[in-house]
Amino acid sequence: MDVDLIFKIAAVGIIVSILNQVLVRSGREEQATMTTLAALVVVLMIVVQRIAELFDLVKSLFQF
Repeated sequence: MDVDLIFKIAAVGIIVSILNQVLVRSGREEQATMTTLAALVVVLMIVVQRIAELFDLVKSLFQF
């Protein structure tokens, strides 16, 4: 497993948690929630791309 993927996900999590705290403290809970959801979508897209690469690798390995 590539360590860069873990670092990317951790960086997104850290940035979003800091931004979320800043937005909640300033009274913008709606924007904080939307920021969290947007970050979740970004991380899921990164993971889905990696899973697609894994399926392509398995497919080429078994030559289907």
